[in-house]
Amino acid sequence: MDYKNRSGTFVRQQKDYTAFIPKQLPPEPVLNIDLEMIRLLSSADRRLGRLDGITQTLPNPDLFVAMYVKKEAVLSSQIEGTQASLIDVLDEDESNDRYKEKNVEDVVNYINAMNFGLKRLEELPLCLRLIKEIHIILLKDVRGSEKSPGEFRRSQNWIGAGGCTLTNATFVPPPVPEMIEAMNQLEVFMYENDELPPLIQIALIHAQFETIHPFLDGNGRMGRLLITFWLCQQKILGSPLLYLSYFFKMNRIEYYDRLMNVRRKGDWEGWIKFFLQGIASVSDESISTAKEILKMKEEHVAKVNHGVRNPANGLKLLESMFEHPIITIKKVEELLGVSYPTANTIVTEFCNLGILKQNGDNIRNKKYSYDRYIKLLNAGTEVIK
Repeated sequence: MDYKNRSGTFVRQQKDYTAFIPKQLPPEPVLNIDLEMIRLLSSADRRLGRLDGITQTLPNPDLFVAMYVKKEAVLSSQIEGTQASLIDVLDEDESNDRYKEKNVEDVVNYINAMNFGLKRLEELPLCLRLIKEIHIILLKDVRGSEKSPGEFRRSQNWIGAGGCTLTNATFVPPPVPEMIEAMNQLEVFMYENDELPPLIQIALIHAQFETIHPFLDGNGRMGRLLITFWLCQQKILGSPLLYLSYFFKMNRIEYYDRLMNVRRKGDWEGWIKFFLQGIASVSDESISTAKEILKMKEEHVAKVNHGVRNPANGLKLLESMFEHPIITIKKVEELLGVSYPTANTIVTEFCNLGILKQNGDNIRNKKYSYDRYIKLLNAGTEVIK
């Protein structure tokens, strides 16, 4: 059976370049859901269920979810070349030169877009309108903000190395008329294709979105956001604790190769299997991290109860540090509603207990890190040069 043109065709355009015109989903011939894919699907479903279950055991799920959203934002932005690390984002210090140098604003926008989209899903299903609304937030006041945020492109775009042109690009998405038609068809597929397992559906949706590339900028980040929104809309995940960008970052070359194999060879099955492996792998990572965080918190609660003069304030600060793991004494004043000397005392006690660690040797404006917690979350977010 010839699968070469299964996902679409490369068509020569009048201006002497070749663009890809995608076929609508689901693929034809129909997907070959063989024993290997069934096994991978079962494994991914099972692990996602375990991940969603462990979320319910966390002492304050919202705080953990907020941190996982930040981690996903960092990873997704790094795939696009942003140099910000998770620690840069957690610092929350906009006056720091690193904040602008490393494009931390890109990551903050991703966080805001994620939170906005999850809230908006309560009143609006995943659709083209919502995708456009989220895209506005994604590109607000950052690189690409001049490229029509929230609007599908009105000109041809392309993918390739810096300085390449339409004629030597790695991949050229569909021209504008075909792009608009393809996005309308993708929206229909989101609504009407219930016979496929949801994890296979979102694998198809993500790949198709990246192929269509409907915006002038931000398509990669938007496509990865769609994965989280879909999983939450379908009630597969109660909270956005799956950061699939980690898997894509660690397997970046294979990620792009698998997408190109869909376009060139019609290999939807190879892409779906790769995607399902990613879900299982990242679910295991998230489960392991959540267990370590629970274990660490129990140890630190015991330390605070026995080693802090005012355990009530100590426990309140400990809880706050899961959202603000890099703090100053002034920040502790605000969080606890206490005087500066009291805040200074409790920070000193936390340092003596090994819970907090002072950053550097600054005399003024000292910063302290919840070091063990940051290290648990930081895995995989190191910037790759």
